[in-house]
Amino acid sequence: MQVDNRFLDDLARVANGAVGALSGVREEVEAMVRQRAERLLADMDLVTREEFEAVKAVAAKARLEQEALEDRVATLEAALAELQKPKRSKTKATGGKKASAPK
Repeated sequence: MQVDNRFLDDLARVANGAVGALSGVREEVEAMVRQRAERLLADMDLVTREEFEAVKAVAAKARLEQEALEDRVATLEAALAELQKPKRSKTKATGGKKASAPK
């Protein structure tokens, strides 16, 4: 029985050592993968979330300003069109006679 117990103890120690070694290898592999991923992302020239949100806010503000300017231009064009309409002459309003100036 003593031999079996010693054999099992040795087997447990070897298995424990293998698990410890595999754990160390796993940590090294994870570190290498993380380093490669960070390098790849750095090479892709991506923006941070904060930069993206800032540009998004600027774009939204510019869009609102553009819409306001479109409305303003439409109003000004309507006013210009109204001013450019031919005015009715005074001769048509008085039935073909010119209106006399007050004396």
